[in-house]
Amino acid sequence: MKKSLIALAVLASSGAAMAQSSVTLFGIVDTGIGYVNKANAAGDSKYGVYTSGNYTSRIGFRGVEDLGGGLKAGFWLEGEIFGDDGNASGFNFKRRSTVSLSGGFGEVRLGRDLTPGYTKTSSYDLFNQTGIGQFMGWSNWYGTAGDANGIRSSNMVSYYTPNFGGFNAAVGYGFDEQTSGHAGRYIGGYVAYDNGPLSVALSYDDRDTVAANRDRNALTLGASYNLNVVKLNGIVQQTRDKIDGAPNQKVNAYMLGASAPVGAGEVKIQYALYDQKAFDDAKSHQLSLGYVYNLSKRTAVYGNVSYLKNKDGANLGLASKNLNTDGPGAGKAQTGLQVGIRHSF
Repeated sequence: MKKSLIALAVLASSGAAMAQSSVTLFGIVDTGIGYVNKANAAGDSKYGVYTSGNYTSRIGFRGVEDLGGGLKAGFWLEGEIFGDDGNASGFNFKRRSTVSLSGGFGEVRLGRDLTPGYTKTSSYDLFNQTGIGQFMGWSNWYGTAGDANGIRSSNMVSYYTPNFGGFNAAVGYGFDEQTSGHAGRYIGGYVAYDNGPLSVALSYDDRDTVAANRDRNALTLGASYNLNVVKLNGIVQQTRDKIDGAPNQKVNAYMLGASAPVGAGEVKIQYALYDQKAFDDAKSHQLSLGYVYNLSKRTAVYGNVSYLKNKDGANLGLASKNLNTDGPGAGKAQTGLQVGIRHSF
């Protein structure tokens, strides 16, 4: 009996050592109180509890198994959580659900994920693509993106290269899985250089949208340079909707930002211009200021303020998740304020 128990223990420990697999539970809970004036064309204000002002709240599971010879298998399941209402609309893994193989050749992923182009160039936004301060170049400008403003794709195969002396790249193809037409099909990728204080990336995304006879593409250039005392970030982007039998609809977007460490935290300022060509060159100017103070490695408090000025026929509104606002009205301005807490686990 004792020998059997010892043999089983040896076998179990041997199997665990050979597999070298691990599963991690991770997440972020980010919730705060926000206020937006002129939250609609009638000039009404809106305030309350929101989610995801500094980082998008999420919960997920990821795991990796060492297959030997430098080859690894992995999975990633991640869904968004809403701390303000407890996911009243339900929970899913639409943020990411992939299985992958990785090694010296890079990584191949299968499933639903952020598009490769967006993954890299969006990282230059100092406000992490969430909250009222975020760069809104990836907005669903004409209501036709069809899938999370075009920043994610289902049914996708993507490949990420290893790092070659600072150079890296990725490409992805999302199948439309339609019997006729190509609504939902995606193709895109990026090339980048990351070395020392300099980071620069160029991305291209093309998607057949849910609207008939319409194709959307985005060309984005992003860069950052770390001067130690301050870090400079910038984005230049053109989004174009190609429509059969009609003029193209374009939006040119520009962003310039700076961040600097201050004590146990970071201060950041960011300016963005959205030139909406489809609306007679209507323009929106956005100036955002934020401060994040780290209480520990996992917990931080923060505050954001953003001012948005629409000109001519522009009617863009600030983004505040679960404290949604409309545009303030053509040519009008809007101001928002957020104060929140973020905990990571």
